[in-house]
Amino acid sequence: MAEPKNFPATFARLKKILQRYAKRLTVTVDKPDAYSLDAGYSEKFKRTMFFGAAQIKKNYVSLYLMPVYVFPDLLKDISPALKKRMQGKSCFNFTAIDDTMVEELGELTKLGFERYKESGWLSE
Repeated sequence: MAEPKNFPATFARLKKILQRYAKRLTVTVDKPDAYSLDAGYSEKFKRTMFFGAAQIKKNYVSLYLMPVYVFPDLLKDISPALKKRMQGKSCFNFTAIDDTMVEELGELTKLGFERYKESGWLSE
């Protein structure tokens, strides 16, 4: 069974990964249980590009990372432990998180940010 008392600490660690990019992205939600970032406008998709979010849910804390959906090749080298945390194509669920997982997610987020940058989807 999930330990909801751990959720705020897990959320804080996931939020911190995303906050590294807040200066170049747009913070759309910043609440005690939810944090979300958008990138800039995409001519290709004719819309503002969602980048990522962290959110406390009933049974877990979720990290949504849209670059892995848009660029699925980013997932080719993820660890089996992180792959096991995936729900759908761009969501990772946690009841608690360790330093190794934070480090791997940090690197994956960095790679996704770089791909968004190369695609011209960052807010100026």
